[in-house]
Amino acid sequence: MTFQITVTDEVGAIAPGFTHVAIEAHGLVNGPSTDGTSALLDDAARRLAERLDGRAPHEDPHMVAWRAAYSAFGAKPSRTRNSAEALAKRALADGGLPRINALVDVYNAISVAHLIPVGGEDLDQIKGGMRLVRADGTEDFVTMAAGEQAVEHPDAGEVVWCDDEGVTCRRWNWRQGPRTRLTEESVNAIFLLEGMGPDSGVEEAGAELAELLAKFSPGAQLTVHAPVRPSGSPSDRAE
Repeated sequence: MTFQITVTDEVGAIAPGFTHVAIEAHGLVNGPSTDGTSALLDDAARRLAERLDGRAPHEDPHMVAWRAAYSAFGAKPSRTRNSAEALAKRALADGGLPRINALVDVYNAISVAHLIPVGGEDLDQIKGGMRLVRADGTEDFVTMAAGEQAVEHPDAGEVVWCDDEGVTCRRWNWRQGPRTRLTEESVNAIFLLEGMGPDSGVEEAGAELAELLAKFSPGAQLTVHAPVRPSGSPSDRAE
C-alpha cells in the first residue's frame, strides 16, 4: 500500500515558503502521559522562553511568517492562531501545557521547543492519502459540539488538510478533527512538521522528534521524509 501526502499548487501560490517534514511510524506504543513525557513538556516550555527572550510568541519571525500565510487565505491570525503559536501561549501561561497522552505529549513538546506546527494523525483512520488544499466550502469536517457529533464546512478558499472522507484539520493546522487524532490505542501514525521559509528548522525538529519516538516506542519502524515544497503532484510518498 502506498501512502501519499499532496500539497497543491493553489496552496503554494499563497505560501511559496511552505515546507514540511513527514515521519511515518509503525508499531508505536501509546498510553497515558508519563513522568517522562511530562518532563519533556516542561523542558520544551523552558526552551521556548529562552528562544523568545521576553517577546510574545507572535513576534517570533517564524510565527510572523505563519500569520502572513493565514492572512493570505482570509483567516484572522490573531483570532485563529496556528497550532504552534496557540501551544506556545499555553506553555507560557500559569497553567502550562496540557498532558494528553504519551505520543501527543511528545509531538507537542517538539512543537513548543522549536516553535513549529506539528500534528499527529492515526494512519489506520486516514482514508486514502492526505491532501493540503484550498477548500471549496462543501467539504465535511466532523467534530464534536456539546458532546454530540456535528458536521461543519470550511470557508471557501480556506486551507485545509483532508483525506478521502473529509477534512481532517481546518485552517491549515488550527483545529484537528477527532476522527484521526492519536488515541491511547493508536499504533501507526503520520507526524507532520510544517514550516514557513528556509530557516524554519523543520529538519532539526524532525530529527529530534524521530529520536524521541524511538525512545518512547522502542522497536517502532520510523521513516523520515525530507522537507518538501508545494507541487501539483504528490509531494511526499511513503511506501
